[in-house]
Amino acid sequence: MTEIIVQTSSRSQLIDITKELKRLIRKNEWKDGLLAVWTPHTTAAITVNENADPDVPADITSFLNNKIPKNWGFSHMEGNSDAHIKSSLVGCSETIMVEDGKMLLGTWQGIFFCEFDGPRNRKVWVKFISNISM
Repeated sequence: MTEIIVQTSSRSQLIDITKELKRLIRKNEWKDGLLAVWTPHTTAAITVNENADPDVPADITSFLNNKIPKNWGFSHMEGNSDAHIKSSLVGCSETIMVEDGKMLLGTWQGIFFCEFDGPRNRKVWVKFISNISM
């Protein structure tokens, strides 16, 4: 397993981690298998979406913040229930196919770390699973 540290700079943001994952694949010479990308935080998430236009991740965070506002009146005393809900809706992991040393992503797709309760230093755990039939 490999750990990536992601430093976030605002309460809600999507950070493109695609280049870092590509670097790990090259460095470790991973060829064919599955790349499991996981965050161990209950107020963060991992997603695959468009990384060509920065308006897309901005729209995603704006929409989620509008539909699940921080000050809705939740009971959780820490004041971050909105972040827990966003994390549950988006999900804490993605699995990406890797073939011949390349992630099989669509033309516009990238992998994002989703921060919903920042700014913080966060962890992303990456595990390459090989020896599978694809």
